[in-house]
Amino acid sequence: MPAASGGGTPGAPARDTVAHEGILRRQCARESAARTYARALPIVPVRARGLTIEGANGRRYLDCLSGAGTLALGHNHPVVLEAIRKVLDSGAPLHVLDLATPVKDAFTTELFRTLPPGLADRARIQFCGPAGTDAVEAALKLVRTATGRSGLLSFAGAYHGMTAGALEASGGAQDVRVTRLPYPQDYRCPFGIGGPRGAELAARWTESLLDDTKSGVPQPAGMILEPVQGEGGVIPAPDAWLRRMRAVTEHRSIPLVVDEVQTGVGRTGAFWAVEHSGVVPDVMVLSKAIGGSLPLAVFVYRDDLDVWPPGAHAGTFRGNQLAMAAGAATLSYVRENALAERAADLGTRMLEQLRKLSTEFDCVGEVRGRGLMIGVELVDPDGAAPTPAAAELADDLLLAGAAPLPAAPRLAAAVRDACLHRGLIVELGGRHSSVVRLLPPLTITDEQAAAIVDRLADALAAVSRTRRHEQ
Repeated sequence: MPAASGGGTPGAPARDTVAHEGILRRQCARESAARTYARALPIVPVRARGLTIEGANGRRYLDCLSGAGTLALGHNHPVVLEAIRKVLDSGAPLHVLDLATPVKDAFTTELFRTLPPGLADRARIQFCGPAGTDAVEAALKLVRTATGRSGLLSFAGAYHGMTAGALEASGGAQDVRVTRLPYPQDYRCPFGIGGPRGAELAARWTESLLDDTKSGVPQPAGMILEPVQGEGGVIPAPDAWLRRMRAVTEHRSIPLVVDEVQTGVGRTGAFWAVEHSGVVPDVMVLSKAIGGSLPLAVFVYRDDLDVWPPGAHAGTFRGNQLAMAAGAATLSYVRENALAERAADLGTRMLEQLRKLSTEFDCVGEVRGRGLMIGVELVDPDGAAPTPAAAELADDLLLAGAAPLPAAPRLAAAVRDACLHRGLIVELGGRHSSVVRLLPPLTITDEQAAAIVDRLADALAAVSRTRRHEQ
């Protein structure tokens, strides 16, 4: 596997390059075929700080993947390292199952301080296994236990994890007990309309399905949704639609489960993404950034749902003391330094700059996002655009005469590779893996943000030139 070049140290020592190549070769020979990021990013990180990663070959990269959104403060932030060292130096036990400890108490106190008031006032917390998918599984188990019902409502394009129950609620599921609902979006609206009209139709569809006695959908145990679909293509839910879903579920006694695994801890410009809309869910699923780079997953929920008996949900590694210490330090730092507000401001500016790319490159279909959760959807400029089915019926179609072009996954992969060549780490998402996703740390500077935009623009220009030469 060839070494990736990047914006880093030229003339890296030969021995470092040999070590780099050897490690990649052994990983390819030994690890599961299910490995993902390693296939697209043939690098061997050996040092990291903030936004920057240095590979074994001496090259440096700007990391806009951030552990798939885990690193709210970037790599090895001093407050995180200090919190971890403090626990290690104290002699505190590192493994305690679900016993109470000062570290756990501090983490829970800081977490509850950040929750939406309507939830924090009457919340319970369940510590789960180390990954977000474990917390999703536990949350689904809880609402099924509390309601005595088994069915679930989820949304097209959703991603909630890789275990069986979480996959059932995700977009690629098959043979499931989950009813799939339309998730509103502008660029590829399922009704060909977009905007408030498209969101209104999506809401009406949901209400009709639940209220129609012949719809074949019995009252479910819960509705699970993402305030911004991440793996689905960085699609922010309209605030009015989110409030509508809250009303729909509340009036029908259906617990609303909000998956904030990737959107939480300031990522979208609010501490929790539901705060943009003022929605207070019944259940919030949390992971990634809450562990300060270490494995930690919890969910918090209304106290009246807390009906399961002792031992109904457990896990050996739900008491990770180092993760709780790192998480408490991260939550506190984000809150005290107003990093959510910083993400809102900087994200708005980056979106404005990136949207100019759609006028320069015909392969950029849409730039969208919220805060520092940004997606650039790439399309095939030579493809035939489908005509919205509703075009003849609607008077105010946003997309009439300008239907989206076909997704371009190969083009997106080429842009990702070109970014890596320029020292910028990005990944892909979306229905067809055609969305270049940016998830930089909340601590990036204005200069670093400008460098990210410049390197992405340069990669787009290079790929566009190659495409024209091949035609």
